[in-house]
Parts: sequence; structure tokens; C-alpha cells
Amino acid sequence: MSITVDELSELMKKAAGVTVTPADLQDRADSGFDVLGVDSLGLLGIVGELENRHGVPMPVDAERCKTPRQFLDLVNSAMPAGA
Repeated sequence: MSITVDELSELMKKAAGVTVTPADLQDRADSGFDVLGVDSLGLLGIVGELENRHGVPMPVDAERCKTPRQFLDLVNSAMPAGA
């Protein structure tokens, strides 16, 4: 199981109130979350939503990630297979 760009895009809208299309998010994966309009509380909301959705705790550093690519790499490397 891994978190996709599509899912992150959906979570950004739901938890942080920021609308970024999956294609735009893919193109801007190395842009800072702050540039995309997601602040630290928004990122914390995304982490919480992922924990609720998948039933597994996210890595402690997940809310400190600066870019979508860094976030997806960290979270997906920590996700148990088949979760």
C-alpha cells in the first residue's frame, strides 16, 4: 500500500483546504508545501487523516516534510506492505 499523488491532492483539499490538482502536484512535487499554500497545521491535518484512513501511525517526521515528494517518500517507505 502506498500513498499516491492523487490521494495526497485529495487530502490537501480535505485537511488543509488547498486545491491542487494531482497533475499540478506531480509537476510541483519539489515545491515547498508553503508555496502550495499548506501550512504546518494543514500538514498535521493531512498526517492525522492518513493515520485514520490507514489505521497506522505515520512517521514522526512526516509533519516536518518540506515538499510533497519528501512527504510521499517518507510516508511510503514507512507504510507496511498490504496496509
